[in-house]
Amino acid sequence: MKLQKIKTFKENTGTLIPISFKKNIPFKVKRIFILHGKKKYYRGNHAHYKCSQYFVSLSGSAIISYEYKGNKLKKTLSFSKNSSLLLKPMTWCKIKFNTNNSKLIVFCDREYERLDYIKDYNKFKIITNKL
Repeated sequence: MKLQKIKTFKENTGTLIPISFKKNIPFKVKRIFILHGKKKYYRGNHAHYKCSQYFVSLSGSAIISYEYKGNKLKKTLSFSKNSSLLLKPMTWCKIKFNTNNSKLIVFCDREYERLDYIKDYNKFKIITNKL
């Protein structure tokens, strides 16, 4: 898991932020969704058994707190910093939006599967301690 900077092209008329499925995202994209949240509220708060996710900030900023292989980390994704983050399966993820206009676009390597979600943190800890 690492924070990546996305190349942008700025002109006086606006900004273009291209995302290459071959260069930026290390998997075949099967689903895309946009996450919008209110300041100081949390989204996510779960893990996936099989799904990888690639997060890109569309506006504002958000703090992504995640736990992977026993390591607890935090990364700030910010539109002004052109940042993105890849999260692998079996990563507990919690997202806090810093502003009311914060939006993230999320690229996934799997379609939505209700049974792929781990929503109980204690269950997540039991499963990951066995790995």
